[in-house]
Amino acid sequence: MSNVADAVKALRAVRSFREDPLSDADLTAVLEAGRWTGSAKNLQDWAFIVITSPDQKDRLAACGSFMDPVRNAPAAIAIVEEPGGYEFDSGRVAQNMMLAAAAIGVATCPVTVHDDAAARPVLGLSDDQRCRYAIAIGYPAEGLRPPSRKGGGRKPLDELVHHDRYGG
Repeated sequence: MSNVADAVKALRAVRSFREDPLSDADLTAVLEAGRWTGSAKNLQDWAFIVITSPDQKDRLAACGSFMDPVRNAPAAIAIVEEPGGYEFDSGRVAQNMMLAAAAIGVATCPVTVHDDAAARPVLGLSDDQRCRYAIAIGYPAEGLRPPSRKGGGRKPLDELVHHDRYGG
């Protein structure tokens, strides 16, 4: 990609992965992108749990809907909000990890952990920690073409942008 805007436009969620595990270097590069994400007041109120055990991925997948990518990927990264953490920052972490992964040829799919209370014991979290988001991660399945965005796949800006107030 020639610039960040191109990388953002090209990013796709991938749900089909090869079985082989991620290299340590690729996993570290993705985790580093998360570590370097900006956060409110630079508190960095997050932690990352790398999950590779099929049984543990199944247990986490049971805590949300549409979690098959976690089951199908060789790994998942659970994003933990530490006490006082912001959900917005967790989203920023996820997006940075996904962009970094795409830049090195690693596929990702974000998922929502709908029942974060059920995820606490699965992930070993305390009552003041939570996991709302995870990322399925691995090398894309052979022959997989990234999903296209038919017709651009996005609403025109004039349908999305308002000035000074909604409808303005």
